[in-house]
Amino acid sequence: MEEKAEVNESDKVRTVAIGSDHGGLEAKEILKSYLAILGYTVQDVGTHSKDSVDYPDFAVLVARKVASGACDRGIMIDGAGIGSSMVCNKVRGVRAALCYDLATIRNSRAHNNANVLTLGGPFHTPDALCEMARVWLSTRFEGGRHWKRINKMMAVERE
Repeated sequence: MEEKAEVNESDKVRTVAIGSDHGGLEAKEILKSYLAILGYTVQDVGTHSKDSVDYPDFAVLVARKVASGACDRGIMIDGAGIGSSMVCNKVRGVRAALCYDLATIRNSRAHNNANVLTLGGPFHTPDALCEMARVWLSTRFEGGRHWKRINKMMAVERE
């Protein structure tokens, strides 16, 4: 029988940091509105226009909001999601996951306890983006056998 983690107050997601570069701006705005409708407090770190910007500048802001505890989780959207994932994972305490479908969304939370989601905005329809964010934010970390691996992952930061 699979061991499940108990849900407690600290497991509940209330605040979400969200950011994008110019390639993910449209997707960010869609998600920001949708998450507010679902009742999340959303902290938008930018960008706020279609002017060309560098995704690392915004990815690090999302990651730092999560690492500091100012936000429970973070979502960063750029043209492909790859670069933002790399940047976010440089911030101590962040476990960013680039996801591209509901299976990777669920796995990133249930098995890997991801606290930042990165997405390639142009690769998904608005409905798919919203569903992916909803499922990611509501999926609980399973704990159990996965703790050993999470602890090993986080130990790499201390080396």
